[in-house]
Formats: sequence, C-alpha cells, structure tokens
Amino acid sequence: MAPTLLETRTSPAALLDRFGRAATSLRLSVTDRCNLRCVYCMPERDITWLDRSGILTFEEITRVAAILAGAGVNEIRLTGGEPLMRRDLPVLVRMLASIPGIRDLSITTNGILLAGQAKALADAGATRFNVHLDSLDRETFRKAGRRDALPHVLEGIAAVERLGLVPVKVNVVLIRGVNDQEIPAFVEAARTRPWQVRFIEMMPLGDGDPIEREALVPGAEVRRRIEAIHPLVPSGRERASAPATQFRFADGRGEVAFINSVTEPFCADCDRVRLTADGMIRNCLFARGERDLRPILRGGGSDADLLAAVRGEVAAKEAGGALEMTKVYDDRLPRKMWQIGG
Repeated sequence: MAPTLLETRTSPAALLDRFGRAATSLRLSVTDRCNLRCVYCMPERDITWLDRSGILTFEEITRVAAILAGAGVNEIRLTGGEPLMRRDLPVLVRMLASIPGIRDLSITTNGILLAGQAKALADAGATRFNVHLDSLDRETFRKAGRRDALPHVLEGIAAVERLGLVPVKVNVVLIRGVNDQEIPAFVEAARTRPWQVRFIEMMPLGDGDPIEREALVPGAEVRRRIEAIHPLVPSGRERASAPATQFRFADGRGEVAFINSVTEPFCADCDRVRLTADGMIRNCLFARGERDLRPILRGGGSDADLLAAVRGEVAAKEAGGALEMTKVYDDRLPRKMWQIGG
C-alpha cells in the first residue's frame, strides 16, 4: 500500500522543500504538441516544436517516475501539450501503472482524440480523465480554441462515461466576453450528466496576450453567478493539496468546483513536481529555473544521480509562484503552459 501524505512527509526518503512540503504528485508532460490553439495558451501559428530527439523516451520517463515513486510520489498525471498526440500512449500508461507505489494515474486531455483511445488507455491503467472543455457552443468553442472540434470532445467525454469512469472532471477556463455567458449551461450539464464541472481561473501562461488580466473571471464571481440560479453547499477538497474546492448543489443534483489559482493561490499545500517532455524537472509551474535530466539519463548517470538532481530542484522551491502572479503578468515567463505541462 502506498504511504499516506503524513507518512510521506515524515519519511527520510521524502522529497521535501524548505517549507516542509513533500512532492507526492508528478505532473508529467509527454509532448508539447497540441491540436488546439486556445487563445490564452498558444499562438495560432509559427510555433517551434521540440525536436523528437529531445523528447524523453518511454523508458526514460518510466525510469524517472520509478525513482520518484521510491521517494514518495504516488500520483502521476499525464499532460501535454495534448498527451493523446503522443504515439502509442497506452504503452507508456501500462509501464507507469506497473510502478510499485503509484496508486493514481490520470490524464488531462482536450478530448479531441479521446473517443478512439479512452478504452485502450483505461485498459492500460489510466484511472481517470480530466477533459478540457471551454464551451458547449460550437462557434464559441472555435473562437476560444481556434479549431472546430466540439463534437469530437463531446464524443470523447461520452466514451469515458460509457467506461464508467465518472464523474468526469470537465475543466473550463472562463474568458470574460468570450465564454463566461455559458456558466448557466455548464451548471445545467453538471446537474444532468455525470460531470464535475471545474471552473479554472485564467493564468498568465499564454502567448503574451496583454488581455489576460482583463479577461480573468474570478472564481468568487463565478460562484455568485451560480448561486443566483442554484444554491451551493461546500463539500471541501479531495485532499489538502487538491487545487479544486468542491461544491454540491443544495438539492443534491450534481457538483461543481473552483480552481482559483490567481485570486486564491493554494501554494502552501502544493505537493507537485513537474517533468517536461524534454526532461526538465520543475518545482513549480511558475518557476524561473529548471534542471535538465537528459545529461544524466543519457550520459550513464545512476539512479542516485537522478534522485539527487530532483531533490536539489525540489529543495529550491519557493513559497509559491502563484503568490507573485501580478509580477508574472509584467515579467513574462520564458516557457508557456503547453511547453511545461498543465
């Protein structure tokens, strides 16, 4: 049985930072490529993708994940770019699911390719899916994502529902003046389908668009707008380090959640460490630095060398990148969300 968070925090093997936080969750990006061009995330064109030779192999990814599992990591979330664009992804899922100590293996996807891959990924060991969906209206979806793909996403969510992996966590990034008028529609979906609709505040990790700050819809505002229609009852968090604060509807029909990364940072309980597709260990989404593991992986380094590199990066973690969100708006990060992994 995998250790509890408390046991991990007190274990001498734990990946601890100087604030006593233990890294138990690995956000693992498998590609920087994506089949959407969401306005708050990526430029529409002229993108320089990572060279294939620079991306970690499945064996390299699994080696790093296994080493971290030995140091208390018990959860892996696969991200991108769009992770389902990585060829033979079920093979990697099976490899990761076989690592002792990994008790939760989830995938965050935009859902476009999900209908054709959901069963294979679940059979390989994926325990749940988070599906990104910014609009239930086809034209608004196209405007926000710069691609006409809504029917494919809905088919993908339906495929996950048929597998019984519910509730499906549906991630919605609200953009003022673009899709925030759809809050009632998403509420209705949360009340009538096996979805947990999660409203996520837009973070300054896009392609440098100066409208980001003005387009942010604070979670507190979203909650007020929902409660004007349906009263909500707090139901807490899945665990202390979970980013989403959950609410159920007062009449018991469905639930929603809020991830208020900008207005209510949850850095104090952060348990994440990140591995990018090109082998960089990052201790925070907003970190200014990162450690390249490829020279160790490809230069004959030992498992101890890899673990020491990760420990050093975790130990250097600041109090919280999201706590300096205003500064980030004025001092753009060199790497964007699709290059880091959500």
